[in-house]
Amino acid sequence: MGAYLAQAALSTILAVSASSAFAALPVGAAAPDFRLDAALAGKPMSFSLTKALQQGPVVLYFFPAAFTQGCTVEAHAFAEATDDFHKLKATVIGVTAGNADRVAEFSKLECRDKFAVAADPGAKVAAEYQTQFRTKDGKALSERTSFVIAPDGKILLSYTDPNPELHIQKTMSAVKAWHEAKK
Repeated sequence: MGAYLAQAALSTILAVSASSAFAALPVGAAAPDFRLDAALAGKPMSFSLTKALQQGPVVLYFFPAAFTQGCTVEAHAFAEATDDFHKLKATVIGVTAGNADRVAEFSKLECRDKFAVAADPGAKVAAEYQTQFRTKDGKALSERTSFVIAPDGKILLSYTDPNPELHIQKTMSAVKAWHEAKK
């Protein structure tokens, strides 16, 4: 039992050290522009950050892989909040490098036809946002990181947490604060 507790403590220390060394693009930074193949309600589309920002702020969230437990929970929560984001003129887009071949299916089933999901093969866009990591087998994925980007291209929120629970609350608060400041 003592060896198990020591192993658990070491794992926790390494996880905390790794996450504190990780740094996504900060608030105030310019958001890198991108265009990715995506799907909305299971139908293929192209997502352009520049075009989406013309409508209002963009809630950009990176997630490791479609159809995994945490990513499904997060997609459901964003789907439930999408109408509220739309009322504030915000666009929601999920981006994944993990099983990118399944974004159409994920957009229909888990995102409940509410928002687009984009494929980021090789996590290239995730790397531009400094939210990329490599798995033990060398595959590039993205950390669970949410950004809110203002129409001027500046990052209003940068939030990384492996737990999907607070991402919606944090992004909604940032969008509401932006919206209130514009009144």
